[in-house]
Amino acid sequence: MDYYILVINPGSTSTKVAIYENESEIISGNIEHPAEELERFDSIVDQHEYRTAAIKGFLEEKKFDTKSFSAVVGRGGLFKPLESGVYRVNEAMLADIREGRMQGQHISNIGAMLAYDIAEEVGVPAFIADPVSVDEFCELARLSGLAQIPRIALQHTLNIKAVARKVLAKHSKSLQDVNLVVAHIGGGISICPLERGRIIDANNAIQEGPFSPERTGGLPTGLLVDLCYSGKYTHKQMKKMLVGKGGLVSYLGTNSMKELRKRINEGDKEAAFYIEAMAYQIAKEIGAMATVLKGNIYRIIITGGGAHFPFLLKNIISRVNFIAPVEVFPGEHEMYALATSTLRVLKGEEGERQYE
Repeated sequence: MDYYILVINPGSTSTKVAIYENESEIISGNIEHPAEELERFDSIVDQHEYRTAAIKGFLEEKKFDTKSFSAVVGRGGLFKPLESGVYRVNEAMLADIREGRMQGQHISNIGAMLAYDIAEEVGVPAFIADPVSVDEFCELARLSGLAQIPRIALQHTLNIKAVARKVLAKHSKSLQDVNLVVAHIGGGISICPLERGRIIDANNAIQEGPFSPERTGGLPTGLLVDLCYSGKYTHKQMKKMLVGKGGLVSYLGTNSMKELRKRINEGDKEAAFYIEAMAYQIAKEIGAMATVLKGNIYRIIITGGGAHFPFLLKNIISRVNFIAPVEVFPGEHEMYALATSTLRVLKGEEGERQYE
């Protein structure tokens, strides 16, 4: 039996849409949303009807019979802590999104709403899979060092688990067979130890770990407090400095890895220094996560957009390949991950989870 799955992945200024026939992408597109259109909406949630209409327009343009869909899946947002898996979109989930009971504001929060809008009209189930709020932390990983501040699980779960499955399939192994350390390098960086498939620790990709193209990662706390109370910056400015204007943006004025790769190839020593520094911090975090697994690691996997950057990779791998063999799987595979996660549920290979 063939399954047709509509995959929806909202971004800040566009919505990625794809149709999968089983594991194969047969139609895809990126619907651009002009800034002047988005400015009409007071909140992210308010955009969902506008984006639903755009998705319907895309499907009409492609002349695809929506009655063929077996399911619709959307990217999951910053929900409360959840177990890894595929969740059917239900009223409890939609209510949490509408009423703002989320861990933060992010456009992915409406992925479930978009999937539900289309699925309800067609008469098929809507799902989300492995949102960033997946929490499989061991209890030791939850302590920060200050009783008032717990460590919170926020990482690139969807891509990390999908890539891990693909790499292990080449070796005829499953997630449940081995331990891994997986590093996702994009605008944010997540480095996770997977103990037989479970992410038992991770740097919070927004607040901790290595600096990234546009995020500071972990900072010296005393100096950060001083900066906050210096009177020079508002709360909003400080937040933006940490996420958006930190990392390589702070040091080099850009978050474009493509631009920095070109600069390094042309002999820019300053760019090379800061990319090596980022690699150094990534390698340190990989080493730290290796200790969580007590050195029992089958593979270190490097993925995300940053895995396309040879100079960055060289400086990471040379520091960590003594721990375990390193495999590189470049790019972000969110659409494939959403489709194949849903396919496993439709085939009965994995049970769907209930959102409560």
